Amino acid sequence: MRILTGLQPSGKLHVGNYFGAMKPAVELQSEGDCFYFIADYHAMTSGRDGDALRGNVRELAIDFLACGLDPEKSVFFRQSAVPEVNELAWILSTVCPMPLLNKCHSYKDKVAQGISPNHALFAYPVLMAADILLYDSQKVPVGKDQKQHLEVTRSLATKLNEIYGEGTAVMPEAIIREETELIIGVDGRKMSKSYGNTLPIFGDEKPLKKTVMKIKTDSTPVEEPKETEGSTVIALYQLFAGESDVEQMIADHKSGGFGYGDFKMRLAEAYWDYFADMRTRREEILADPGYVDEVLKKGAEKAREEASKVLDRVKRAVGLI
Repeated sequence: MRILTGLQPSGKLHVGNYFGAMKPAVELQSEGDCFYFIADYHAMTSGRDGDALRGNVRELAIDFLACGLDPEKSVFFRQSAVPEVNELAWILSTVCPMPLLNKCHSYKDKVAQGISPNHALFAYPVLMAADILLYDSQKVPVGKDQKQHLEVTRSLATKLNEIYGEGTAVMPEAIIREETELIIGVDGRKMSKSYGNTLPIFGDEKPLKKTVMKIKTDSTPVEEPKETEGSTVIALYQLFAGESDVEQMIADHKSGGFGYGDFKMRLAEAYWDYFADMRTRREEILADPGYVDEVLKKGAEKAREEASKVLDRVKRAVGLI
């Protein structure tokens, strides 16, 4: 089974990225033939700083490897290191009906958020379809916000097969990551850089724990029972602590006699401890500056080998070779 996932290098990764995308991707390495890429072309739809993009790409690569991505089990590469993706994107654009893109809500949402409208932002779903179809991907883990784009990919694969013959494109299926909707930030809303409510995966202990201690809570006195329903502290604690520790925190909320400062401290400790092994791995990677470059280079070579097979098949079907 061929599995494909891409992550945008849009800045410092946070806990929502980890549980929503990185952890599931690491776990899928034992499920099939995995292709994981850094979506630097996609990042250009809303960024204009070349130095920032280069830095973000490298940071994402380091963090993903530190969090368990194994280049011996997966193909890990930069999207831009595989030029075949743009060739396929153009071919797909020739069969893509304008109404299919006009109804995509992501473009409208981003423009509403103040991102400058441009062709790349509008045609984002076509490039995403090329990312997926270029490797004959069968399973594509996506969050709910990307489900519509996966449907665009399936529509374009259908178009290719109808026009140029069955087998021109492999039909992918979505693996919907429901958990991406459940990772809340320190303010109780969905964790997102745009809300400024994230918990970083990596960083120094003191500022990370300080962020946890700033979580807003109500003014219930220490001796009184605390509300557990809708608790941001409990919701985050469940990500990092064992079942028995979570049950104990819930019980202590209900019994009273414990203040929110105590609960936040438990959360801060569990949060810090959870990523301990990954921090160690990250330091090892940083100590070998050439390692990341070599991983991405080899990954790109493997990706291009597969991509060229698919692109040749499509180009032959459409009459370009």
